[in-house]
Amino acid sequence: MGDKWTMYVVHVLGAGTRRFSELQREIDGITPRMLTVTVRSLERDGLVTRTVYPEVPPRVEYALTRTGRTLLEAVSPLVEWAGSHIAPIDRARIEYDARTPGSAPPH
Repeated sequence: MGDKWTMYVVHVLGAGTRRFSELQREIDGITPRMLTVTVRSLERDGLVTRTVYPEVPPRVEYALTRTGRTLLEAVSPLVEWAGSHIAPIDRARIEYDARTPGSAPPH
């Protein structure tokens, strides 16, 4: 629950069932590895269901469980706040990094 990607995955799944590639497209900046780790963790916690369809290639869909939907109520306002404040946060980071040598995180 403590990482930023969990909030975004729950928020996106709040709009409905998604395939892995759809989640990745809708969550800016998440790597396939982090998305895999995040959805597995959410599935383990009982917040997300993973449905595999016996097709070639296999189709996998993710959806929130009933418990996951209750988390959505708490997460959505945070995701919306983050989205509406990204510009000032980015500016603050640039200003901080400019005045504090060696402060920028590694890429």
